[in-house]
Amino acid sequence: ALSARVGALPGKGPVMLGSYEPAPGGEPLPAALRQSAFVYDNALAGIALIACGQPAAARRIADGVVAGVTRDRHYHDGRVRNAYRAGAVPDGPVPLPGWWDEPSKKWFEDRYQVGTATGNVAWAALLLLAVYESTQDRRYLDTAGTLMGWIDKQTFASEPPAAFIGGFFGHEPAPQRQGWKSTEHNVDAYAAFRWLGRYGNDPRWRTGADRARRFVEAMWQPGEGRFVIGTRDDGRTLNGGPSALDASLWPLIAVPELANGWRRALDWTRSRHAVGGGYGFNASPDGVWTEGTGQAALVLRAMGREDEARPLWPLLLAQRAPSGYLYATPERRIRTGLQIGPDSTTDDFYYYHLPHLGATAWAILAAAGWNPFQPGGRQADTANVANKE
Repeated sequence: ALSARVGALPGKGPVMLGSYEPAPGGEPLPAALRQSAFVYDNALAGIALIACGQPAAARRIADGVVAGVTRDRHYHDGRVRNAYRAGAVPDGPVPLPGWWDEPSKKWFEDRYQVGTATGNVAWAALLLLAVYESTQDRRYLDTAGTLMGWIDKQTFASEPPAAFIGGFFGHEPAPQRQGWKSTEHNVDAYAAFRWLGRYGNDPRWRTGADRARRFVEAMWQPGEGRFVIGTRDDGRTLNGGPSALDASLWPLIAVPELANGWRRALDWTRSRHAVGGGYGFNASPDGVWTEGTGQAALVLRAMGREDEARPLWPLLLAQRAPSGYLYATPERRIRTGLQIGPDSTTDDFYYYHLPHLGATAWAILAAAGWNPFQPGGRQADTANVANKE
């Protein structure tokens, strides 16, 4: 399905894949999603293509990311936006998604999509590093360094617990700084910084990896056996109420040398996030989150718990839409308990019963046993550490 989407776009140049498709027989996509190619989803798709031995297709997505870094309509500082317009990337400034509102006769752009989240920048770098390893084309390594240099320069906040902040929300030239610090984002940054450190002696990479790792370690709550999702907006106060599956599980495969001490996170996730034979986004979930179920399958395999992963495969296969993509959830809608941005007045971040690029990519990574945080997709480091118990 992923190869077909890339191949359907003309030429051999850069592309960005749409993140969502309409459900068969369902309503058209909401206006804000019709053109949207989220960088996170595309990074996952590119890495999944690498895992499946499709480097040429992955390279076209990576070229789309490079275009986003180098041909922004405003920024020239090494960032990427959270989303771009789906399709083949034309010459000139890379188009951003948006929609025309006929009643008001105005063009609108989503404020989250035009902003820049730290974790999305790190995922873009992880894709470029994976493609560099498969092609040895120095452009991808250099652009990954540009991306992580932006994170290092623009998002580090030293007030304790020191870490990289959430990023920036809204339009240029003065997007709103988001001061909260995310466990998930710092896991992403740690993995990309550490990977870059394999290819050079730039002190920024070691320092960045150390900063991100210390924050992730500080988010571990040994009394509960879980990670908190990060801090509140002040960047200091722990946000201990919500539980997010990605923040709970990704550290185990991103920092495999510490995975043994964090094994109880698997039990926390099973007891709080399990639902309907799979896993939900948050604690006390209201439905299966396909993407997170794929994440759980991958981490369980990496930790030597294949028996627990095995029942998840039929559920994942059951989410396949006729197009080949997996539905984001079998439910009409599931909640995350999180807000899309600082102007949200309610917890308005949901997943819907729509074929989803990100869910598809995570299921592929799980089935391939490919760790997106490690060079070459290595799982052995994590499994060996776990098996020493």
